Amino acid sequence: MADVLHSVENGVSWITLNRPEAMNAVTWDQREQIIRLLEEASADPTVRCVVVTATGRGFCAGADLRGAPSSGDRVAGDVARMIRLGAQRFVSAVLDCEKPVIAAVNGTAAGIGAHLALACDLVLAADSARFIEVFVRRGLVPDGGGAYLLPRLIGPQRAKELMFFGDALPAAEALGMGLVNRVVPADELAKTAREWAERLAQGPTRALTLTKQLVNASLDVDRSVAFAAEATAQEINMTTRDAQEGVASFVERREARYEGR
Repeated sequence: MADVLHSVENGVSWITLNRPEAMNAVTWDQREQIIRLLEEASADPTVRCVVVTATGRGFCAGADLRGAPSSGDRVAGDVARMIRLGAQRFVSAVLDCEKPVIAAVNGTAAGIGAHLALACDLVLAADSARFIEVFVRRGLVPDGGGAYLLPRLIGPQRAKELMFFGDALPAAEALGMGLVNRVVPADELAKTAREWAERLAQGPTRALTLTKQLVNASLDVDRSVAFAAEATAQEINMTTRDAQEGVASFVERREARYEGR
């Protein structure tokens, strides 16, 4: 059976980790498949939203390095290169995807699994889900963008608390901190993810893409740069059919019909 399940339905690309026996610890091969699917979603005009989820009790228990290409004897620089081309590239693929990406977190999200979820634009969590910054338990520095993502989501003090102690954070507490958008009963997770995704898939896709890019960049730039980027994004957006449809529907007092173009 495939380690990553994939389907496109109603404009939504569903990417599902499928190693439930391993709590969906992500292998090198799975990582490459998911990166490829996110890149394909960006390039495919018929895909207008992406959902990342998993089968079984776990969302993603971290990295499973079995099956990675052998690099022979390790020399200085190998670890940094592995992180850059592996975990960081994985998380960047989500951040850089040109479509909205929803995480539907069905269970434990630990290590790179937590960062995979938190890199998504919207995070839905089952009430049974947990988030764990597991690195400190192994004597490791958080990688895969954790020290970049977490402070931007919840501030430096809370980020340090999670990373210093490595305690499991229940979904309800993650909601209170602002790490997730909504917590739902486990049996309603897929339904809620589908509703959100299909609603986004009916929206003005290019405007959503530009909005995603503006928000993701906003915390790394000053006001003048952010304002210039905003003006340029709106200039680009106004050339799209969807923007013209949105304005026309307002003038004509009717509901807009967006095509994602």
